[in-house]
Amino acid sequence: MSSSIGGDRKVSLGRSVRGTTPRLKDLASTPESPRTPLFRSTSSAYGSPGGSFRTEDEYIVLELGSRFVRGGFPGESTPRCTLSFGPDEQRRVGDYRQWDPEYTLARRKRKRGQEWGQEYELYQMDLSQLDMGLVEDKFERAMREAYNKYFLLDPKPRRILLALPPLMPRQLLSTVLGVLFGNFQAPSITLMASPVLSSVAAGLRSALVVDIGWAETTVTGIYEYREVHQRKSIRAGKLLSKEMAKLLNHELDEWIDDPNAPKTEISFEEAEEVLSRVGWCKSRPKSNRRTLYFPARTSPVLEEFEDAVESPEPVITIPFPRNVPPTELTIPFASLAKPAETALFAPNTALNEFDDDELPLHHLIYRTLLSLPMDVRGLCMSRIVITGGVSSLPGLKTRILSELDALVQQRGWDPVRSYGSASERHERILRERKENLERRREEGTDKVGESLNPETPLSAALQEQEEDAIEHKLAHLALKNGPPPVCTTGGTIRGVETLGAWAGASLVAQLRIRGIVEVERDKFLQHGLAGANREKDVSVVPQRQSIGPGVGRGAGERGSWTLGVWA
Repeated sequence: MSSSIGGDRKVSLGRSVRGTTPRLKDLASTPESPRTPLFRSTSSAYGSPGGSFRTEDEYIVLELGSRFVRGGFPGESTPRCTLSFGPDEQRRVGDYRQWDPEYTLARRKRKRGQEWGQEYELYQMDLSQLDMGLVEDKFERAMREAYNKYFLLDPKPRRILLALPPLMPRQLLSTVLGVLFGNFQAPSITLMASPVLSSVAAGLRSALVVDIGWAETTVTGIYEYREVHQRKSIRAGKLLSKEMAKLLNHELDEWIDDPNAPKTEISFEEAEEVLSRVGWCKSRPKSNRRTLYFPARTSPVLEEFEDAVESPEPVITIPFPRNVPPTELTIPFASLAKPAETALFAPNTALNEFDDDELPLHHLIYRTLLSLPMDVRGLCMSRIVITGGVSSLPGLKTRILSELDALVQQRGWDPVRSYGSASERHERILRERKENLERRREEGTDKVGESLNPETPLSAALQEQEEDAIEHKLAHLALKNGPPPVCTTGGTIRGVETLGAWAGASLVAQLRIRGIVEVERDKFLQHGLAGANREKDVSVVPQRQSIGPGVGRGAGERGSWTLGVWA
């Protein structure tokens, strides 16, 4: 009993060195505690049991937004951390005001000259008034917190897969890459666009990705993992937060009802909290639906019943402890849906009063689909992926899809908005075509493209497409091997859920898929973004190239790199 555990371990180790192998019985009887393997992977606990020694931890997956940065490891479904940017995250050493009760209950006022929510942003798309040094310091501080508090990695350099919005300015991109290469010694960084990764996380090769972010909403058409068209609008989370603040200020002024009291101006934190807790979007009114092609000649369908029992309108009480004096606002619950109605859809404004960068969301999606080629449109319209921070607002996704469906039924896919003096004749042709199709479907003798009036033939865009016998046969044979495919030729508007851009980046990094934009550290530190101009046209098809007899280019070797969609 005088020998210690450490002594037993030392004796057995010495015997193995001299050539005497210890018996299994002796090793099993040694009272040692369970030890953690030295090279255990950082993969999630929900991974496969045999993946404890995998090498997925050589990659770090990052997603960068205007108000957050997410980070984690490949193969995991959720990021390890989501770090935001705000005044509390930018405190200096020794600043303990957050534990002061008076400071906590005080309402923070916006600084003069600052825009709404500017303190909570990492960057803006307009770089004219942006301090790039401050952006670099904010991003570096967030990455140091992620590495030291959440990743807990050894000093070994790790490759980085970075998900970025495709409209990021080059100067901002250079600043982000400089921080990752200079301060965290990343050997290489793979850049991928967030819309493509969102479609990957949805299990789709082609999709229409609607990213409702903070500063803007982008609608991107993805065809076979390639971006084919993109439009954007400023109707996003920032405008929605402003409208919620206006509503609360108006309701508080009416609730206090004191003409001598100063005008209420709630802070950004209060508006953000109310929006995230009780904000919602109401569904599209059914009485506003119109029949196909004839919006002005069809009377609305009344959905209300005269003998329906009227119930009292629900109300909600919102406390405002930072108000002077502290108060509780009782507001109708239906009023909390007005900010989303005004900011994202603008139903009370004529369409000709909008600029191209401030279209309502359903018109923005419709114009994007209208700009796509016919075959790409047929794939994308039934695979609409709505993502972004604002997309989690209750009722928003259903409202967008219903508004888009009504817009398609009303206008069809005719790119001509107004026929001028020929509008009456055009409506008459469409009416005859509809009656002709209905009559011939009842008789069973429908002929494609035939009009009742032979003097007014239909254009090719308005005629029914001819059926392809081979395509019909292949679709019939495909039913034997699996479920029926999604109907894309009948004008189906359908939404698809996605796990987000970070989950798509995690899947891509785990599968070791190389992106077109892969930046090496040495080349970036030597040339910067100027080194990306050497080779703009990159083929994704692997090609065999031999330098000489028996000599070939190494796997993964690349002479230069390209900025891809960021060029």
